[in-house]
Amino acid sequence: MAEFTVYDETTAPEASRPYLEAAKKRMGFVTTLNGVMGESPELLAGYNALAELFGKSSLPAHAKQVVLLTISVENGCEYCVAAHSTMALRSKMPSETVEALRAGKQLDDPELEAARRFTRLVVADRGSVDDAEVRAFLDAGYTRRHVMDVILGVGMKTLSNYTNHIAHTPLDDAWQDQAWTRS
Repeated sequence: MAEFTVYDETTAPEASRPYLEAAKKRMGFVTTLNGVMGESPELLAGYNALAELFGKSSLPAHAKQVVLLTISVENGCEYCVAAHSTMALRSKMPSETVEALRAGKQLDDPELEAARRFTRLVVADRGSVDDAEVRAFLDAGYTRRHVMDVILGVGMKTLSNYTNHIAHTPLDDAWQDQAWTRS
């Protein structure tokens, strides 16, 4: 296994340091994900830019959490499932919803279930989602812009999920309570 360094804002390559300093200000600490991404300033900058843009997207707040958790579960990213479970719970998402998402199960809320189902299909089918499934997502109250926002989320999470798979990113203490193991 190749070993990757988990940098912080003082040890990272010079070009990555401003991004890690900004992450520390934003989160209160440098996540190990950002620390590993610090190896490539471009990856770190790209991921953080996409995360900021996704945060500004038109999806409702809990739908964003559904998208991020669904992608991470579908891709089997233990780090991201733990991190996004923690963040979803902090956003006041019901724990039953978070547990269902972690288990890949259907959600009771029809609007959130539509987001979960569509997102899962985008990832599983690598974007080749059947037109009837796109229509079902739209019929659930979402818009064509929301379709594009889900794709933005998939792009963002692909960067982090794949980084975590390859680097075996250690789980931050902040996410430990929501540790998850893919089955």
